Amino acid sequence: MQFEGIYTPAITPLDAQGRIDLDAFATVLESLVEARVHGIIIGGSTGEYYAHTAEERFTLARKAREVLAGRLPLIIGTGAIRTEDSVEHARLAREIGADAILVGSPPYALPTEAENAAHTLAVDAAAGLPIMLYNYPARMGVTMGEAYFDAIAGCRNVVAIKESSGDLGQVHRLACRRPQIALSCGWDDQALEFFAWGARSWVCAGSNFIPREHVALYQACVVEGDFAKGRRIMAAMMPLMDFLEGGKFVQSIKHGCTLAGLPAGGVRRPLQALDALERETLAGIVATLKRDIAAITG
Repeated sequence: MQFEGIYTPAITPLDAQGRIDLDAFATVLESLVEARVHGIIIGGSTGEYYAHTAEERFTLARKAREVLAGRLPLIIGTGAIRTEDSVEHARLAREIGADAILVGSPPYALPTEAENAAHTLAVDAAAGLPIMLYNYPARMGVTMGEAYFDAIAGCRNVVAIKESSGDLGQVHRLACRRPQIALSCGWDDQALEFFAWGARSWVCAGSNFIPREHVALYQACVVEGDFAKGRRIMAAMMPLMDFLEGGKFVQSIKHGCTLAGLPAGGVRRPLQALDALERETLAGIVATLKRDIAAITG
């Protein structure tokens, strides 16, 4: 599998009682199909996987497969503290016919690079599917370094990495030393730099509610090779990216979906919704962004 384009880590809508709303989830997925993103990720951080039971995650994965019905690639997140739990999510991905899995470092446990590699290989053995690695040391507590990549070098299913360290030096090292692993942007305000270094995909939470604008940046940089146009689009997107990094990421993504007319609901504790001023600020940022990018793309 080749990862190319915009991959949306889908939100998980909740009803008024805080339960997962599967009908609303289907509506969100259909909106992304209509917007022509290039793939869907279920069970990622934006989907609040950490706040779900295993059964809820299994149900969401099955529902996504049912709704998408092969119209877009489906990637299932396997994140968990215990390797055994990640293995179960990998098995479920294989069972439902997912197209790939997302494999990160187990959070909180702080495995060594050798232990982290063993985790990845165990998950791979359970799924036998293409793997997008997920390097996010700020959330996981450890980074995927040279020893890790050396240890998994023989794993042919590792085809891409969502690089979310925020370290451009890591991007450079991966592009130069690990060209067999396709780069995918996982740090939104560095998307332009990722594309300049050969990345052909972007896993971006904001594409839940402004997918066409994210596709426009991919189209400009990767398809057209027009980085002058890409810089203009990126400049228009920066206020949103700055807002999203202000400490209420998932809450902001979900409210963005509400602004777009999608049924998002609230967030699960310990997170709490945006306040009135934050909601007003986000609405203004999104309106300006959409207007400016429309002017750039015609």
